[in-house]
Amino acid sequence: MRADEARDVSGLARLTLRGSTTRVHELHQGIADRAFRAVGPSGRPVQVVHDAIAGLSYSGVRLALGAGARVAGEVAALGASGRGLDDDRAGRVALAILNGAHGDLVRREAPALALDMTVRVEGRAVPPEPAALREAFPDATGRLAVFLHGLTETEASWCYGAQRRGEPGTTYGGRLRDELGLTPVYLRYNTGLHVSDNGHALDDLLGALVGAWPAPVQDVVLIGHSMGGLVARSALHQAGGGTPAARDWTRLVRDTITLGSPHLGAPLERGVHRLTAQLARLPETRPLARLLALRSVGIKDLRRGTLVEADWTGRDLDAAGPAEHTHVPLHDGARHFVVLATLSRNPSGPLADLLGDLLVPPRSASGDTGDDDRLAFPADHVHALGGLNHFDLLNHPRVLRQIRRWLEERPEGPRPAAPEVPPGG
Repeated sequence: MRADEARDVSGLARLTLRGSTTRVHELHQGIADRAFRAVGPSGRPVQVVHDAIAGLSYSGVRLALGAGARVAGEVAALGASGRGLDDDRAGRVALAILNGAHGDLVRREAPALALDMTVRVEGRAVPPEPAALREAFPDATGRLAVFLHGLTETEASWCYGAQRRGEPGTTYGGRLRDELGLTPVYLRYNTGLHVSDNGHALDDLLGALVGAWPAPVQDVVLIGHSMGGLVARSALHQAGGGTPAARDWTRLVRDTITLGSPHLGAPLERGVHRLTAQLARLPETRPLARLLALRSVGIKDLRRGTLVEADWTGRDLDAAGPAEHTHVPLHDGARHFVVLATLSRNPSGPLADLLGDLLVPPRSASGDTGDDDRLAFPADHVHALGGLNHFDLLNHPRVLRQIRRWLEERPEGPRPAAPEVPPGG
């Protein structure tokens, strides 16, 4: 790894070791306080001595672990190869998981390890500049399919399961390029940041990408897996899609396709949120609540499918009770599609509603609130596939067939108020 990456890894290790020691101390203290309260006033002198010794012991451990991590980081930096973690597959996966789990902390405390919203070709970042795009996309067409992965994933996740099926290298993007003339554009981003922050970054990136693209851009298809679908919706909303003040790129979006996106939130995150609130009620379990609260703000946004900054600014995301949630309608001027999966082979049965695709239930994937705030996906724009899980949606022949069918049926009428975008800006 590079020297700056080595130092930031050691910095995160130092924070983790010191923080873990503090949590153990707090857990120890909570149990001890309850035991001494049971003894009564007669145990007070013993408690004072106990607390002093314990405090000194844990402080010493924190200092020693922190110093050790710092020294190890400096030694590693001196021997750094200069080859970045992002230069090989294992490093890219590690960075994606780290950023997904603690992306806000990583950006703040270890910026050398933080991911940005970037276009990726064969693992490397491609700046949205005319010369770089011409080199990376020599056969670029004017029709773009932009792929947004989900939590802790990378652009390589779109190959999921292909090796197992004997189809190495097969992806939706490659098939759509060969069969429909769409140029696949794969993005990578820090999934641990707020969805609205990533939506803003996507807005900026697509504006630059469309302006610098090697061929005149005719239309754009946004395809998002899980969190990626939320980021696409957030970007369209923040860019003013469907309004007179909309950014130019939004007028080029003909279709969006979300694959297992938790439009109404994810039950697992709601469960962790409730568990955190319950653990915080008792001194003995409060340290465990603080550990759970360290999960990234991107994960916390999955509680309700939060898309806008106003829903989290100045708020305690771990507070018990209902959270603010702004209804964001689907972008006008485009067709919107959903592919959802259920573990149950019968996607309309009661077991399908209970298990969903393992992570996202059908109602959340289709935005069906049951009231006027439901997302306006037409019935024939929602396709449920039984016998698949959440990650199968990344790369499966049944999903591809449906995507291709929808895109082949695209009406050829004029696009509303589409801007003239010349090649290369």
